[in-house]
Amino acid sequence: MKNHGISGFSYEEALEKREEEGRGGLFQPISLKDCELPGNILMAPMAGVTDLPYRILCKEMGLSLSFTEMVSAKAIYYGNQNTDSLLVHKGEPGLVSAQLFGSDPALMAEMACRIEEDFDGIDVNMGCPVPKVVRNQEGSALMTNLPLAEQVLSTMAKALKKPLTVKFRIGFTDDAINVVEFAKMAEASGVASVTIHGRTREQYYRGKANWQYIKEAKEAVKIPVFGNGDIFQEEDALAMLLSTGVDGVALARGIQGNPFLIRACVSLLSEGKKLPPVSLSERKEMMLRHLKLMVEIKGEHLALLEMRKHLSWYMEGLENAARWRQRVNTENDLEKVFQMVREL
Repeated sequence: MKNHGISGFSYEEALEKREEEGRGGLFQPISLKDCELPGNILMAPMAGVTDLPYRILCKEMGLSLSFTEMVSAKAIYYGNQNTDSLLVHKGEPGLVSAQLFGSDPALMAEMACRIEEDFDGIDVNMGCPVPKVVRNQEGSALMTNLPLAEQVLSTMAKALKKPLTVKFRIGFTDDAINVVEFAKMAEASGVASVTIHGRTREQYYRGKANWQYIKEAKEAVKIPVFGNGDIFQEEDALAMLLSTGVDGVALARGIQGNPFLIRACVSLLSEGKKLPPVSLSERKEMMLRHLKLMVEIKGEHLALLEMRKHLSWYMEGLENAARWRQRVNTENDLEKVFQMVREL
């Protein structure tokens, strides 16, 4: 592949540039404390999306590390049954980290230690923009309180044996961009790596992600940095690596209904090869496998309800997708849903 038009570099030139900078290949293993990731493509946690069935599928596509859906430290402490189900990862291949959120340093450390043995690492969510989380001074609200965020991370890092990582945004509002300061604080607290979403909390998921701030944070720390935001095709992952200098990428909305993006990113970053478009038969096969995994792991009732959004995402760009989505969202017979997919 001689020229893909990303940042003015051919794949060969991009590879040479990275190696000259001492960063190694575009697709490479990453060391997080004592944990060796086989590659530098992560899946960012998404509530109601990155559950066990979907993580299994994404691992099969070549994902280097996955995270559980965001879990409340308080909920673990009080033995919430719904929280227990979020932490299940039996049958998932490869490396998986548990993502916690909270703002009580002692409680966060205690709950992290309680579940540490079952995972390859612990991640802290300091980027969630949801109002009920922010109102409790958790998630992205911690970006407005660096002393408390530092206390949470340093207390956890001292208590844990496994790698501690953290995901955050570039700031809380457009007038309070503090991503560089936050990244430096995380590194000093003993965090093994950071993942940065290139939007503020004020933006939620609107507008464009600002990769320049991710670049500035990468240049300010020595620990691995993963870039997140607006990676919807494999060329975007390559552009993120080249334009920001990050060590790896974290995929989020780009893989909703499209786990194939992971495989495409691995191919482009490791070999410079752009894969052909995903065929309808491949898409159908993935949809059916996803449905079956949902039934096996969560049962028929939850599979029927929770697969509606996934199946709608899989249909993106296909003929008659809107009518098909309307049908699947009102169908209450699981076998008929299976048949709808087979007949695509």
